[in-house]
Amino acid sequence: MLNLLKEVLHSPALEILQRLKCSTGLTVTELCTAMKMSYMGVKQHCVEMEKAGLLDTWRRAKGSGRPEKLYRLTPKADGLFPCAGPALTLDLLTTAERVYGETAPPKLLFTYFQAKSEVLAAKLEKATTVEERAKLLARLRTADGCLSACETDAQGRLIMVEHHRPLRELAARYAIVDELECEMIERLLGCEVRRSVEEVSGLVRVTFQIKTRE
Repeated sequence: MLNLLKEVLHSPALEILQRLKCSTGLTVTELCTAMKMSYMGVKQHCVEMEKAGLLDTWRRAKGSGRPEKLYRLTPKADGLFPCAGPALTLDLLTTAERVYGETAPPKLLFTYFQAKSEVLAAKLEKATTVEERAKLLARLRTADGCLSACETDAQGRLIMVEHHRPLRELAARYAIVDELECEMIERLLGCEVRRSVEEVSGLVRVTFQIKTRE
């Protein structure tokens, strides 16, 4: 939804939301630099979105001087980003459980992730190294709404970081979703992957630590 709104409205507020979504919070100055806008222009948008409940603030300590004020997204802003039809999906899985028993939803979810894995695997065929596959997979998962990027952490290890969870509501109901998703990524990359999640206010950071063997 947010990408569609950006195409239609071309509002700086939408770019602010996008940048904050892919961060752990930014100051007005940092947003100004990234967007090449005036301080007051960015500040006005942030204040308005804070009043609307889409942003909140927190303080980050500096080496010296007063702490910096950072803006970050609230859970309310999550509705602006893609979700995988959670209401309909949950209704279908609930119906399957009622009709076919409690094992039906896990079986359906397992089948879904297997099929999804096959589709993605076909698109990764030409990538020969783990890093190439991870970078391409990150782009494919971004297209699915995960806001994914392939990076290296402070120790130089390959990681895939995602700033949105389209399957969040589904995973809250069926814990197996996160497990199946991680197993799918392991199969696609051909190596062990460890998944961790950080959530603060409306900020989400899902990290897949990729243990390369190449």
